[in-house]
Amino acid sequence: MTEPGAHMAAEIAEAPDAFARALVKSVSDKAKMQISSLHLDRARAFYTIARGSSDAVANVLSYEFMRELGRPMTSLPPSIFSLGGGVDLAGCAALVISQSGASDDLVRSAEGARRSGAAVVALVNTPGSRVEAAASLALPVLAGPELAVPATKTVIASIAAGMALLAQLAPGYGARADDSAAALRGLAGQALPETRALIAAFLRAQHVYVIGRDTGFGAAQELALKLKETCALHAEAYSATEVLHGPLQLATNPLLIVILDTEQPDVQDSLDTAENRLRGAGGVVVRLRPSDMGLRNLTPAAAAAALLCLTYPLVLATAVALGHDPDHPATLAKMTRTT
Repeated sequence: MTEPGAHMAAEIAEAPDAFARALVKSVSDKAKMQISSLHLDRARAFYTIARGSSDAVANVLSYEFMRELGRPMTSLPPSIFSLGGGVDLAGCAALVISQSGASDDLVRSAEGARRSGAAVVALVNTPGSRVEAAASLALPVLAGPELAVPATKTVIASIAAGMALLAQLAPGYGARADDSAAALRGLAGQALPETRALIAAFLRAQHVYVIGRDTGFGAAQELALKLKETCALHAEAYSATEVLHGPLQLATNPLLIVILDTEQPDVQDSLDTAENRLRGAGGVVVRLRPSDMGLRNLTPAAAAAALLCLTYPLVLATAVALGHDPDHPATLAKMTRTT
């Protein structure tokens, strides 16, 4: 019998290599031809369809796509297609993101988006899935089998697969993405400074805010989800600006705040303001940056992936210390089927 969290630990360790592999190999020569024939470079808007960790990936990618392409990219709820009649997507592209590609609502969404006029691109880790079959184009995530229920390496590789797609649509982006992949490879086996203190902070916490901005907000959503599903710890993700409205008041009670800083120059003022306001209200604030590990000049999406690579081990250690088996959370299964 394996130790609690053994699968998750192994998969976290594989994540940096999975990122580099997906970035290089997800878009084959055949896929490049399909991307051209689908005219994705001319799509008037991009829509993402995903749930759970995959939706956090979609959030990360949406900021990166919008910055590079100057066109809108936002999330559509799967129920628009799985329960409703869909929406007009003529001239648009839809990005369906899923680890298994088996959930009925995502299959119906891929089918419905195509019927509604969209070019549908599937990012899926499991080969031969129903979502792949329903899509116009499938890009493999290539993370390999993931045995732990919480997704880790598939999240990181899905971000990279989306970046590989973007590199085909945005001239000049590919070289920066490749540089980021080389940098992330160096994270394998590395740990954040003050790891013990960070784990102790999570163990003391009853409530956690995870704060980010731009691609860091998607990373914050994913980290908050991991704290819930592996540690049974109440955690919520907020944009650094949104948290300054009503949610700020909760910092007057015991609250741990983790700020995921992608180090983009244009988000520093808002992150600084959030940190100062939350600390001033009484919250315990931790701010994490890729440069804590010597990583600099990453694309914002790669910076979000790096922050997840660095914080997943904290979640794992916290879950085990609390007596949970993060490989097999009591109420969850690896494949979540929804409608």
